[in-house]
Amino acid sequence: MSEIILTIEDVDLVELYGQGNVKLNLLRQAFPDITITSRGNNVKLAGEKKYTQKAKTKLEAMVRMLRDNKELTTNTVTDLLNGGNPYEVRLSSGPSNATIVHGRNGKPIKAKTRNQRKLVEAADKNDVVFAVGPAGTGKTYTAVALAVRALKNKIVKRIVLTRPAVEAGESLGFLPGDLKDKIDPYLRPLYDGLEDMFPAEKLKFFMENRVIEIAPLAFMRGRTLDNAFIILDEAQNTTTTQIKMFLTRLGPTAKCIITGDLSQIDLPYSQKSGLRKAIDTLGHLEGISAVYLTADDVVRHRLVKEIIKAYQKEADLAHEEKLRKKDERKQLQEDRAIRRKDREEL
Repeated sequence: MSEIILTIEDVDLVELYGQGNVKLNLLRQAFPDITITSRGNNVKLAGEKKYTQKAKTKLEAMVRMLRDNKELTTNTVTDLLNGGNPYEVRLSSGPSNATIVHGRNGKPIKAKTRNQRKLVEAADKNDVVFAVGPAGTGKTYTAVALAVRALKNKIVKRIVLTRPAVEAGESLGFLPGDLKDKIDPYLRPLYDGLEDMFPAEKLKFFMENRVIEIAPLAFMRGRTLDNAFIILDEAQNTTTTQIKMFLTRLGPTAKCIITGDLSQIDLPYSQKSGLRKAIDTLGHLEGISAVYLTADDVVRHRLVKEIIKAYQKEADLAHEEKLRKKDERKQLQEDRAIRRKDREEL
């Protein structure tokens, strides 16, 4: 038998244990062979040594993450206890992960993963950045935070947020109301990010005075956007012509982030996404950078990461099967050519 008593310091115990001890109970469920009891800021682990040591390591990681990131979600705890190590993916505090901007309630908004940090660094060094990755990796939210920071620091005079008005695999039909009512459903994710970063009245003032503008991509044609931080969201749903049109709107002092998920293209089957071609064509140019996020950067529900990986595995298997059949057809054609040549020689 082994008994370990940990003294928890410098963290909010309610945040560590969770309301109703929900996070502490997750730890108990992960180690059913030991007894875990808490009294104040002391936690006692009792049981077989190999299990108490493992539980101690996990609990210390929980404390570390809470101390460094000022928050500890149940999803993060679940990821940690399921064998992953979110602490290796999540970033610690310090100069390498400074606050991007303070949100509506003064909460510091930071990059939460290494690739989000790469996105911040790329935006600091380049005027045009492509941020590509699956759903839930924080591409749009981080981009909006960077735009808000630039506005607050007076690097730009306005923010322009745009995305193509493409229905995600369903026909919505006629939408009632004025133009704003018709396009707002497509732009809701951009509003969500802004509402986290500005008080309601201030956001309303900025939008009424066009300091912050949200518009469909089609409305960008013919404009020159200068002294602005521009975000093109859902760029996988643009054609090559559209993304070229957008990129040629940039004025001399503009900055731009283009986000997209190449696994979720909602364009008609006959149209190809212009995002991948844009990266291939422009990625080598000075002042343009591309950052790729993965399932490991997902900051939504823990199952989102597993869902993305499952679909990616299925896509990889389908691709391998396609290549196998292609090789078989090629081999069959070669065999036929050899038999034809043999007959001719006879």
